[in-house]
Amino acid sequence: MNSSVEHLSPTTSSARFSLPSKSTAGPKPNIYERNLNKTRVAEVSAASLSFLFSEVVQYTQKRVSGVNDLERRLNTLGYRVGARVLELTAYRAESSLKAPKREIRLLPALMAIHTQIWRAVYGRPADAIEKSVENVDEYMIIDNDPLIERHISVPRDLSGLSCSSFSAGIVEAVLDGLGFPARVTAHHTPTSTHPTRTTILIKLEKSVLDREDVLK
Repeated sequence: MNSSVEHLSPTTSSARFSLPSKSTAGPKPNIYERNLNKTRVAEVSAASLSFLFSEVVQYTQKRVSGVNDLERRLNTLGYRVGARVLELTAYRAESSLKAPKREIRLLPALMAIHTQIWRAVYGRPADAIEKSVENVDEYMIIDNDPLIERHISVPRDLSGLSCSSFSAGIVEAVLDGLGFPARVTAHHTPTSTHPTRTTILIKLEKSVLDREDVLK
């Protein structure tokens, strides 16, 4: 008995199905498998960083009630980044140095933030580090031209906003991770030659100063 149904098979059907052929170029690189010690291939262009940060600011601005709330959220975001940057720089130091050390004194720790941390995040060191002449528990990191603020136009109703609160959060996280708890804030301190100059103000806890006196 002949069936009226035509059975299709891979050899008789005009519709051919096949698995995708393997790429001869090899597997695509996985970001999680990159060598963390190769800093050159991990660099990001300044334009990309500025664009990404401006989008973060715009996204956050729509979800806050004022300048203080926006700065607090940027500070929190920077704190999360700073904790990871400290972990990464410590890992690279342990891999490259025969006898890596952890800073236990305040000034070397601040210099490490001024130079190593700033270079890891922004590609260059900060411009200066100063000690307050009025308060013994205050230090300042100066950035004459903050990278993250170059392409941000602050509206009039947010004229007091300092987007460098993000950088202040990074500094606060690194200090906490190194054992120097402090409150860190960002403030605009423009000059005639540097209109976007920003000061990262570090106010240390009393326990840090007490420990410094003992170590002296």
